[in-house]
This record gives sequence, C-alpha cells and structure tokens, in this order.
Amino acid sequence: MDTTAPSPTKAPAASWRAVTASTIGSVLEYYDFFVFGTLSALVFGQVFFPTGDAGVATLLSLATFTVGFIARPLGGIILGHFGDRIGRKRVLLFTFMLTGTVTVLIGVLPTYAQIGVAAPILLVVLRVLQGIGIGGEWGGAALLAVEHAPTARRGFFGSLVQAGAPIGVILSSGVVALLTATIGLEALVAWGWRIPFLASALLLVVGVFLRLKVDESPEFVAVQEKKQEAKLPVWEAIRRYPKEIAAAVFIHTSDTTLGLIQGVFVLGYASGALGMDPTVVLLANVFSSLTNLVTTPIAGHLGDRYGQRRLLMVGLGLLVLWAFPMFWLIGTETVVGLFAATGVSGILVGLLFSQQATLFADLFEPRVRYSGMSLGFQLGTVLGGGFGPLIAQALTNAAGGQTWSVSSYLVLVAVVALVFTAIVKPRFGSHAALPLPEPAARSHAG
Repeated sequence: MDTTAPSPTKAPAASWRAVTASTIGSVLEYYDFFVFGTLSALVFGQVFFPTGDAGVATLLSLATFTVGFIARPLGGIILGHFGDRIGRKRVLLFTFMLTGTVTVLIGVLPTYAQIGVAAPILLVVLRVLQGIGIGGEWGGAALLAVEHAPTARRGFFGSLVQAGAPIGVILSSGVVALLTATIGLEALVAWGWRIPFLASALLLVVGVFLRLKVDESPEFVAVQEKKQEAKLPVWEAIRRYPKEIAAAVFIHTSDTTLGLIQGVFVLGYASGALGMDPTVVLLANVFSSLTNLVTTPIAGHLGDRYGQRRLLMVGLGLLVLWAFPMFWLIGTETVVGLFAATGVSGILVGLLFSQQATLFADLFEPRVRYSGMSLGFQLGTVLGGGFGPLIAQALTNAAGGQTWSVSSYLVLVAVVALVFTAIVKPRFGSHAALPLPEPAARSHAG
C-alpha cells in the first residue's frame, strides 16, 4: 500500500481514487436521505400514516424523516470510534453497505393498508438504521478525501466530497419528478414510490467496487505506525476539543437549515399551501442542486486560496440578507419566482457546505478526527436538517400560514453560525491558525 504523502499541489492517483470513492458514497448518502425526504412530503402521509387529516399525516411523515436525523449522531459516535481505532476505509465499507441495503429494504416495505400499524413501525426502524449508517459515512468519506489530498488542495478535494450532496439531491428529486410527470401522483402513491429506493442498488454496487480499491488514509497510517490510536476517541475529542465540536455543530446547522427548509418544507408549502404543480416544485429543487453543484468546487478552490473561514463568513452574511427575499419570491406563486428562490439558495448552500469537510478536519488531530468532526457535523445535521422542516412548518402554522417567522429563524441560525466561525481557529492542516481578516496573512503551509 502506497502511503507516501502527496506533494503540496500535485495530486497522485491514490488521491483521485480516494476522492472518487468518497464522492460516490456521498452521492448515495444524500440520494438515500433526500429521496426519503421528498417522498415524506409527497407520499408517505397517505401510504404509511392515513389519519384522515392531510396536515397531520404530513407532519407524522416528516417526523419519521426527522427520526433518521436523530439517529445520525449515534452513528457518528459509534462508527467514528471505530474509524479512529481501526481505520477510515474499513468503516466506510460497512457504512456504505448498511445504508444501501436498508434503502433497498424500504423499497419493498408493505404499506399501512397491507399490514396496518406494523408498516410505519418497520419504516421507522429502517429509517433509524439508515441514519446510523449515514451518521458514520460523512466523516470517513470526508477524511479519505482530505487526508489523501495534496496540502495546498485540501479545500478543493474536500469540496468534491461535498459535491456528492447536490448530485444525490439531483438524482433523488429528478427520479421522483420523472415519475410524477410520467405515471402521475396517483400511481406514485400506489406503487411508484418504491422505484427510487430500489434504484439505489445500482449506486451501492458501484460504490463498493470503488471503495475496495482505495488505500487507507496516510494520516491514519501514521497514527497506527506510532501506536497513537486513542482508546476512547469520542470522549477524548469532547474533552480536548469542546469549542471545535460546538463550532462544527452550529456552522453545519446553517446550511442544513437552509437546505432542508428549501428542499423539504418548501416542497410541501409550494405544492400544498400555494397550489403549485408538484412536478414544477421538484424541478425547482433540481435547479437548486445544480446551482449548488456548480458553486461547490469553485468555492472549494477559493477556500484553498483565502481560507475556509473567510468563505464561510461571506456565505453566512449573505444568508442573513437572503432569508426574507427568498420567501417573498416563493410567495409570488410563479415559476420564475420559485426557480429564482431555489437557485440562489442552492448557491448559498454550496458556498457554506463546500468549506466544511476541510475546515472540520483541520479542527482536530488525526487520532480523534473521525470522532470529533462526525459528532459535530451530525449534531448540526439534527438541529438544522432534522428539525428545520418541522420548525418551519410549526412557525408557519403559528403565524397563520405566513412565512416571515421562518425567515426570522434563518437569520437567527446564520448569526449564531457567524459567531462560531469567527471565534474558532483551525489547529491542524493547511490553514491552521489562519488569522482573520487580513488577506496578507494567508498561508498554504501544511
């Protein structure tokens, strides 16, 4: 196994193999998770929670979506422990197979009409298992890419893993949009919802093949060779890096809150409360992910040049300014307004999310890095992604269908993230202890 450290700028073949396998895993992760979210908003209320009240059924369906997010920190803790103890590659093979298998099983679940209350119970159990697998997936995928990357290109390589998110959303929303346009919403509810879950088997096969060919991370190999593995890496990360974990939590809360409110809450709000065509709303989600996808590697490259924190602070400032115009545009009930709102939101999510794989890795030493960054990232995912759509729905209900309260909530989330971005300082990696805001202080030292 080649564990030679890459040069500062030129990426060897091992680096590209690692980032390709990691990105494929990220695609599967976000495809699985967001196809569930999309169908939670459109279908699962009728299939698994037929209460007779459409609003209550949708809320219960979204709550099941949230359960998967709540399980993710548990996966981050358990699998992060093993990722710091036995290696990134082994854990990633396990998480990939677990997540993919569970997603396929969701596609063959019987409905409430077929087996009664056992159907939603089985759905919740599988959703929890999916959440555990995905909870350990992101940290390992990010680390394989970043720790294999050339020193001066860690931000760019980290952003490529993050690009798996919009690709996964494009695939999930695109598949559902194609189904609704071809077979119709009635057939989608009756049987078509199974197709997107079963289709994930293709990504599973490709991803396992690619991950078998990846070398272990050079930085973890160095930890092993020096016999420096932490006995309880999660506890050590909490004890030694509490501020860094908190920063990861609230920084990641910002992009997940915006992304999931736009991708899940707005899907139900625009197609339900505003009466817009569900296919059009799904295509607007695809457009958002396209702008996200274009933005992500560009922002990753800029992060290598200017520092991840600077890019994050710019993105969070823009989110504060964007929170109210976003819903004003959606409220026009026009296709142009909806696409403009989702497109700009995708750019902001890409700007924020692209920096996190590298920045979070640079907050922790390699021996506890998998655990520390997974814990912070997954807790942020719960706060922003798991509860974001539910909070948005509850705020809208309390405000009599008005969305000003949701915009206010987005502003609050952005301001909190901005404070943590300003106070945290990377202690490892290419931008360690990079001061703010003097551009002249920029350094690419490893």
